[in-house]
Amino acid sequence: MASQELDTKTYIHIDISEQSLRLLSNDKLIFKATISSATNGPGELFGSECTPTGWHQVRAKIGHNCDENSVFIARRYTGEIYTPELAKQYPERDWILTRILWLSGLEPGKNRLGKVDSMRRYIYIHGTPDTEPMGIPASHGCIRMRNQDIIQLYDLIEPHTRVLISK
Repeated sequence: MASQELDTKTYIHIDISEQSLRLLSNDKLIFKATISSATNGPGELFGSECTPTGWHQVRAKIGHNCDENSVFIARRYTGEIYTPELAKQYPERDWILTRILWLSGLEPGKNRLGKVDSMRRYIYIHGTPDTEPMGIPASHGCIRMRNQDIIQLYDLIEPHTRVLISK
């Protein structure tokens, strides 16, 4: 289903307890994937490296037409393509690959503004190396997905798509 065919009742539901992401339209399942949320669990505070909960929206889609495994730093394509050799060269990097869906909180005091602002915390849904585990919490706060899954999700949604992250 092309993104323009999705209606306004379309949203992404990320369930931290299940480590799953579902794209729903009129309560019909459009897409499902296994994810990896924060090692530190759910939480909203700046510096916590937790995955924020509540209602968000996709503020920006980054990486249109980039190759699979394209490397991003500070939301900019570096010109690199991830390989195991590159990973050995830069072992300290938290690899953000392929596509980025940058989230902005919609609930002031919970995940928006002040010390709980998801956008200023740079919380994304993004691709990650295939060697990284899915189905278990392992990120620094973001939602990690397999590269093929983030490409598919990216193509199905528009900016401002609502995102519910629940425990």
